[in-house]
Amino acid sequence: MGKNVIRRKSLEPRSSEADHDARDGGVQSVGRALSILETLAEDDEGYRLSDLAVRTGLSASTVHRLLATLESRRFVQFDRAESKWHVGVRSFTVGASFARRRNFSAQAIPYLRKLRDLTRETANLAVVDDEFIIVLTRMESREIMRSLTKVGGRVAMVTSGVGKAVLATYSDEDVSAVIRHHGMPRLTEKSIVRPSDLFRELATIRKQGFAVDDEEAEMGLRCVAAVVYSPSAEPLAAISVSGLTSRVTDGRLPEIGRVVRDVAAELTAALGGVMPAAKPG
Repeated sequence: MGKNVIRRKSLEPRSSEADHDARDGGVQSVGRALSILETLAEDDEGYRLSDLAVRTGLSASTVHRLLATLESRRFVQFDRAESKWHVGVRSFTVGASFARRRNFSAQAIPYLRKLRDLTRETANLAVVDDEFIIVLTRMESREIMRSLTKVGGRVAMVTSGVGKAVLATYSDEDVSAVIRHHGMPRLTEKSIVRPSDLFRELATIRKQGFAVDDEEAEMGLRCVAAVVYSPSAEPLAAISVSGLTSRVTDGRLPEIGRVVRDVAAELTAALGGVMPAAKPG
């Protein structure tokens, strides 16, 4: 069943469920929509419309109507190839705010401090929000440092070390979607602006376990980043160190990369996360 069919207005008579929803001001509709989200969250494989109706105990027409509303707000998404519904990106964003409220940033502070002390550079913690990188907190270097993205600031994924570290965990199809949505801005003469170059860079990141922003966002600055994983081995956040190219030299990059990668693994374990299994080959 195609997405256009799912969205098409039903020609069935208005059901008693819909009548009741209108009378109670939509409160029952909210409960039913949340029931659909909870059901979708139970299985990463997704659900067909008919299966969702059976699992939630609602009529197919009611499920169809609620899915259309949830999809318009990006809380669910439809896979045309398999005719299945899945949890959408906005559901993840809302859930991520809960993790932050539970002192996620506070739990990371000792590890950022360790990262700063081992590298003598500024350490950062960031997350993905709507295909942009958001800096949650940082531990400032004691060295002289030029301006960086402020805490709470948003940067494009393809032009940042933390962004590329997270992108390296994505499939090629998902990376292509990010490029289609946001482009590949040229912020400096070293910015990666060709998809083929980015895919080669991501292959390198997957092998070495850390990403490098080599003056791609701002000339004179380098960033080395690695991913922090969730309990389901999905990217939860990323940590990085940033510094002047005069200090984060070519010779120091492998050492700093190993440190960032190791501390990211330690923070993953501390948060109850799981590192993804290494792929053969």
